[in-house]
Amino acid sequence: MNKMQLRRYAKLLAKVGVNVKKGQWVVVQAELDQPEFVEMCVEELYRAGAWKVTVEWSHQNLTPLHYKYQKQEDLEKFEKWELEKLEFRKNELPAMLYLESSDPDGLAGMDQEKFTAVRGARTKVIKPYRDQMENKYQWCIAAVPGEAWAKKVFPDLKLGNTAVNKLWDCILQASRADGPDPVREWLRHNDELAAKCDYLNRLKLVSLEYKSSNGTDFKVGLIENSNFCGGGEETIEGAYFNPNIPSEEIFISPKAGEAEGIVYSTKPLSYQGELIENFSVRFEGGKVVEVKAEKNQHLLEKMISMDEGAARLGECALIAYDSPINNQGILYYNTLFDENASCHLALGRGFHECIRGYETMSLEEIREKGINDSMIHVDFMIGSADLEVTGVTKNGDRIPIFKNGNWAF
Repeated sequence: MNKMQLRRYAKLLAKVGVNVKKGQWVVVQAELDQPEFVEMCVEELYRAGAWKVTVEWSHQNLTPLHYKYQKQEDLEKFEKWELEKLEFRKNELPAMLYLESSDPDGLAGMDQEKFTAVRGARTKVIKPYRDQMENKYQWCIAAVPGEAWAKKVFPDLKLGNTAVNKLWDCILQASRADGPDPVREWLRHNDELAAKCDYLNRLKLVSLEYKSSNGTDFKVGLIENSNFCGGGEETIEGAYFNPNIPSEEIFISPKAGEAEGIVYSTKPLSYQGELIENFSVRFEGGKVVEVKAEKNQHLLEKMISMDEGAARLGECALIAYDSPINNQGILYYNTLFDENASCHLALGRGFHECIRGYETMSLEEIREKGINDSMIHVDFMIGSADLEVTGVTKNGDRIPIFKNGNWAF
């Protein structure tokens, strides 16, 4: 792989993704797949002004071992040092860079009942800390190829190095990091996304309607004085960053409790290390009342029962079917990429920043406005070549937003 291009990618993540500020602490979380690239990221973060960079390594293959040999109550338990770490992070607010590379099937065959129970118990402890950190620090999720992931995406490439290099090429292309100046490309891309947001926000829509020949027929209500967002965003103190690289989406958090109809998935969903395939989700009164799936339906059922908000929507995201990622013609089996191939929805937690003036509101006030709250936020893809999305105004005007899977304006 071209090391100069990887260095440009690392620079993009440091300067545009995290957008590290002088004297800032940055934490990098990564698996063991690409240590040389992690070194590049650490150096670029320091060059961008970081005071300290901490790397936290993980290895997916250890997770099934923990669940095989530890008791559930021990897995759920937080040690004193873990709580102290959460408290420290909440107070210090380091910037975060997450590098994904795990195997989409890496947890297949594990005791999912135990995994779901432990995850739910631990998330209940973590969530209050996360709520207090919301919109107060910069973060970025990006990806590097792991061998198992690469072989999943390219099963016909028998040699691991060949598959990894191919996935590197695709990641860089999807991330707009395959050219001579990825930073400049992202500044231009952010401007384009901001222009679309401005147009949609001027419409003052009260609902969105979705229809597709695959059976999707769905309507969702929007919150008054809410905004469509996309690309880069700002912390409460005004630090600009890009939370997802790649990102093609314009998104909004709908009004909790206002969703009717049925939606059909158009790509598999990788959830808890397993794939949920060919599924549908039906809403009544704003909540999921039925899910069906050809594979791993039980995971969907567990997911929507994690807490009260898990069965409600937290996000509606608009992405053209004729998108750079979808046009690659591959399935990544990774939500970061597949969600940016075409339109998606998310069950669970909504985004505070979609409410105008959220900076001056308490969590309770934000939730009273209609932003859904949950311990989960799970994106699933519904975009298709003939998807139509119509925006409805307070006066009843119907404005085409998507036609034949792509933007109508």
